[in-house]
Amino acid sequence: MSMERVPVTIAGYKSLEEELYRLKSVERPRIIAAISEARAHGDLSENAEYHAAKEQQGLNEARVAELEDKISRAEVIDTSKLSGATIKFGATVSLADDDNGDKVKYTIVGDTEANLRDGKISISSPIARALIGKSKGDNVEVTTPKGSRSFEVLKVEWK
Repeated sequence: MSMERVPVTIAGYKSLEEELYRLKSVERPRIIAAISEARAHGDLSENAEYHAAKEQQGLNEARVAELEDKISRAEVIDTSKLSGATIKFGATVSLADDDNGDKVKYTIVGDTEANLRDGKISISSPIARALIGKSKGDNVEVTTPKGSRSFEVLKVEWK
């Protein structure tokens, strides 16, 4: 695993910690109980409940390890303390699509917390990479999987 620091907002860090806590304190004991109960049924070679519980255990432990790695490499950034006119990590950006005039608003966050439905885009996404360093009034060309798109930066906010 790489030791590269991963930028994450305070909210994103808290959600990683909450998921890790839930997996360790709720899911792990539930799965252990299911394995014990399935073992009590006898022959393990044809015990579907046992094999399903063991598979769940493997998936849970893999996710625990992944979360522990992300948390250990997290560089927590308090976006409320950021400011400035240029776009960088943590900025909330309002854009107008030059082709159809549609307006969109994105917050640039870490890879682990990106969620397009919530308007959160990853710092490593094509649109975020194109926006970094730009300011209000700038035009931005973005190459997306659907082709090239052009946006005008309407507003840069810090929340």
